[in-house]
Amino acid sequence: MTHKLNTTEIAVAGAKIKVLEGGQGPDLLFLHGAEGPDTYSSVYLEELAKNFRVIAPWHPGFGHSERPKSFTKVDDLAYFYLDLADHYGLKDAVLAGASFGGWIALETAVRSAARFSQLVLSAPFGFKAGGRETRDIFDLYLVGPAEWPEYFLADKSLLPDYPKRSADELMGIARSREAMTLYGWQPYMHNPVLGRWLHRIKLPTLFVWGDKDRMVSPDYGRAYAARIPGSRFELITGAGHLAHVEQPAKFRDLVLDFVGNKKSAAA
Repeated sequence: MTHKLNTTEIAVAGAKIKVLEGGQGPDLLFLHGAEGPDTYSSVYLEELAKNFRVIAPWHPGFGHSERPKSFTKVDDLAYFYLDLADHYGLKDAVLAGASFGGWIALETAVRSAARFSQLVLSAPFGFKAGGRETRDIFDLYLVGPAEWPEYFLADKSLLPDYPKRSADELMGIARSREAMTLYGWQPYMHNPVLGRWLHRIKLPTLFVWGDKDRMVSPDYGRAYAARIPGSRFELITGAGHLAHVEQPAKFRDLVLDFVGNKKSAAA
């Protein structure tokens, strides 16, 4: 059964943003990666909506969501999502994020996890694992924007056909890329001090990684997971950087198993 998601608009912290919502069950807040929650596919959200009430916003400045001029850092997005959690009255929600959105989710959880019960991450950025001269995260700005999806996806059938996209969709993608550059340009896609504070995350945490990820390697993911005591690391065979998009049913099953096990353990 397909669970349709609806696009709504809400106002939080002085910004009007677009949100995909749908499904029934416990709340799950999903923070998207580079371009938006549905740029490549929304099937993963529809799969999650079979078991959760899914809330998937476009970050401020991404797509057609407003960006307050004062929002220039990922820190601003982290605090924004704490306000958004208050707006929705979330309680014991799953906080999930992928890629750039996974970084935001981690920064959010470091600050406050009061409204969340579990943390689910699909190949997040944000952490400096190697030394000063080590490139942990592939530099997207070494290639043209049209090539970005090649580095995100192992499944080439999901590559976007840009000429078939509407002008409105293309404008949203362009705004998303511009906003991600603003938030993540320097230092590139990480916070040098985040690793110092990951110990503050006490939520049960699941890391999911594609074994063919060309953006951030599974070894980077394992190093990330090692900084959060008790976290779990799962590898999805045959998937690239957007493993949740490429294998949505597998991703949903991992989330359900993780959330179910953690709830059982808590009981």
